[in-house]
Amino acid sequence: MDTLLIIDDEKSLLEVLEVVFKKEGYEVKTATSGSEALEILNDNSVDLVITDIRMPHISGMEILRYVKENKPEVPVIVITAYGSIQQAVEALKVGALDYIVKPFDVEELKILVARGLERKHLEMENILLKKDLEEKFRFEDMIGKSRVMREIYEMIEKVAGTDSTVLITGESGTGKELAARAIHNLSRRKGKPFVTINCAALPENLLESELLGHAKGAFTGAVSEKKGMFEVASKGTLFLDEIAEMSPWLQVKLLRALQEKKIRRVGGTEEIPVDVRVIAATNQDLKKRIEEGKFREDLYYRLNVISFEMPPLRKRVEDIPLLVQHFLQKYCKQMGKKMKRIAPEVIGIFETYPWPGNIRELENVIERIVAIEDRETITTACLPPEMLGIVKKEEFRIELTPGFNLNDHLDEIAKKYILKALEKSGGRLKRAAPMLGVSYRTLRYLIEKYGLKSKIKEESWVEEVENGRR
Repeated sequence: MDTLLIIDDEKSLLEVLEVVFKKEGYEVKTATSGSEALEILNDNSVDLVITDIRMPHISGMEILRYVKENKPEVPVIVITAYGSIQQAVEALKVGALDYIVKPFDVEELKILVARGLERKHLEMENILLKKDLEEKFRFEDMIGKSRVMREIYEMIEKVAGTDSTVLITGESGTGKELAARAIHNLSRRKGKPFVTINCAALPENLLESELLGHAKGAFTGAVSEKKGMFEVASKGTLFLDEIAEMSPWLQVKLLRALQEKKIRRVGGTEEIPVDVRVIAATNQDLKKRIEEGKFREDLYYRLNVISFEMPPLRKRVEDIPLLVQHFLQKYCKQMGKKMKRIAPEVIGIFETYPWPGNIRELENVIERIVAIEDRETITTACLPPEMLGIVKKEEFRIELTPGFNLNDHLDEIAKKYILKALEKSGGRLKRAAPMLGVSYRTLRYLIEKYGLKSKIKEESWVEEVENGRR
C-alpha cells in the first residue's frame, strides 16, 4: 500500500483529499503546516508528497527542497493558486514532478498521483537492481546445453507462466538464484521488482523486520516506520534463499502471509495486502528438517506447489567447457587482459574434479587464475594444489608370501586405479586418462588388456576407437 503525505493549511481541503485518496486505496497522512510535515517526513516512510506552495513559516518550496535533498526518490506534486504559475515553474526546476492550480479537478490530481507513484516504483526497481545492470541474467544467459539443463529450461518456461510459489532445491553454487531470476524475467511480473533476501544472513528479529517491515517505535532503534521486502516487491517476485534456516516462529508468519496474502508490520496493527510471487530455495533436505521438527510441514506444502532441483556440476560435466569459456571471457574483459587459452589437460581435470562448490567454485578458480597468471595458456601448473590430487595414492601393506607374483600384483593395482578413474569420469576415456596421467590410447589398450570394456559407456568406447583411427 502506497503512502501519501498531503500538506495544506486549508483544513477543509485537506479533509476532502484525505477521504478521496483513502477510497482509492492509499494510506494517507496529513499536515496543516510545514513544520508538521517535516516531522512526518522524518519519522515515516512516504511514497509521494502533495503540498501547497503558499503556507506560513515553512513554505511548500522549502518542503520540496527538503524532500529532494533527503528523499530524492519521493515525487512531489505542488498545489498553487491561480496567478502564481511562476512559483510552479520554479518548483519544477527544483525537482517537483508536476503542479496543479487551484481550484482543481480531483480526477486530474488522481492521475498525477498515479503517474508519480508509477515513476517512483520504477526508480525503486532500478535501485534494487543497480548492482546487476552490467550482467543482468536472463533465461537465455544461463550457460549449458546438457540434457539436465535443457530440462531445467523447459521447467522454467512452464513455471514462469503461473503465479504459483516455487521451491528450488540443490547444492550450494548450482545457480538457484539465477533460475529464480529467469522465472521472474519470463513472467508477467518481469517489469516489477525482483527482491532477494538470504534467510541465513540475518538473526531472527532482524529477518522479521526485513521481511514484514516495522512500525515506528516497534523496537529500540525503530525511529521511523519501514516497509518490508513483501511491500518492496509489490507486483513482483520475492526470492527467499536458504529458507530452511528460517526459525519455526517466523515460519508461522510466512505461512500466514502466503495463505492470506496479507502482512502486518512488526509492532503494527494494520493488515496490509500484498501481491507478490514467492520463490524459495534451499540446499537442505526439507523433509528431513520436518522429521527433526525444524521445519513446518504445512509451510513445506505451501512452498512446494512447484519444485525442481538444480543439478550439481558433476552431473552436467559436458557443460564445463562452455562455463570455463564464459568465465574466461568475463574476467579477462573485467581485468583488461588478453583472452587466455586453456590447455586440453586442464579441461580434462576440470571434468573429473568433483566441484563441491559447483559453478560458484569453478568461477572462483577461473577468476583467481586470470588475476594472478601472466602466461597466455592456462596449464596444470596454474591450478590449485587440491585439484591436482584427484586420484590419491592407495596405501597397502607389502606381504611377500610364497607364490607372490609381482606382475600380477601390479596388474591388480593398475585395475583398481583404472576402475576408480572410470567411476569418477562416468565411463568416459578422455576424462579418465588425465586422472591417471596416461594418454587415452594407453588407457584404451589397458582396458582391453584387463577386460574392462563393460565399465565403459558403449557410445564412448566407439567414439574413442573412431577417434584413434583418424
